[in-house]
Amino acid sequence: MSRDARWKALLDLLVERGRLDVEEAAAELGVSAATIRRDFDGLAEQQMLVRTRGGAVVHGVSYELPLRYKTARHASEKQRIAKAVADLVAPGEAVGLTGGTTTTEVARSLAVRGDLASGTPALTVVTNALNIAGELAVRPQFKIVLTGGVARAQSYELVGPLADGVLGQITVDVAVLGVVAFDVTHGAAAHDEAEAAINRLLCERAERVVVAADSSKLEQRAFAWICAAEAVDTLVTDTA
Repeated sequence: MSRDARWKALLDLLVERGRLDVEEAAAELGVSAATIRRDFDGLAEQQMLVRTRGGAVVHGVSYELPLRYKTARHASEKQRIAKAVADLVAPGEAVGLTGGTTTTEVARSLAVRGDLASGTPALTVVTNALNIAGELAVRPQFKIVLTGGVARAQSYELVGPLADGVLGQITVDVAVLGVVAFDVTHGAAAHDEAEAAINRLLCERAERVVVAADSSKLEQRAFAWICAAEAVDTLVTDTA
């Protein structure tokens, strides 16, 4: 296994688990503990993780590991998907955006649309993602509604009953979901049950539901169910 392949595998495991031990990672990847130590040191130099005694943990600064690392994967596909999703949103609508790298790109695509440069508001954006709210809040023509909740360090999303309270009082024209898995039989899913619960509630409050997912997410299953495939009006993906 090449170094790049090991680094990708290690970061995938770290995003999923939050913490890795050297011996555990060596057994998972079938390499020596010394190799894993060198890999951890190299990733720490790139600020992709934090070294600990005997292992590594997710980077402690906001959402740095998930977004810095995951955005680089399938980056061109995510950007093209995001533009296509943004084009489905009409001026003046209320759009709900869940957290995630693809939905972050959707927010950026909405921000640069010429027909959304003015209005009162040009767009209402409801999100539980702190990074998305931060990027769009500087645009006065957008009305930004941020749910309450407890922030998850791995995804920068607000979850829990405080977020439920806000979403229970609003409706949106379109909900845009970023998912880790989408399957015809099993529907849309996330790794974390708290994130899935917020996504599911946002779907229920939406007139239409759009899933934005690159092809690596298709025909996959994940732990936490969001909604059935039948609840999704539009799937935007790439040519693969």
